[in-house]
Amino acid sequence: MTRHSIGSVASAPRRAWRWLRALSGDDEYDRYLEHFREHHSAGSEKPLSRRAFFRLRQDERWDRINRCC
Repeated sequence: MTRHSIGSVASAPRRAWRWLRALSGDDEYDRYLEHFREHHSAGSEKPLSRRAFFRLRQDERWDRINRCC
């Protein structure tokens, strides 16, 4: 095996883990921080804490009727 193929085999579990976290929404806060750094870091505004972020997301998801009938 070449060095490149060994590296790609070793990184497969990491890629699978990142995919699983994205699928489940577990990486939502990490993506929020990345977005914040890219688009909002110039001002004096600070990013939400992990706790405040998840509280906001829960309120957004469950603060309305979530059924069809």
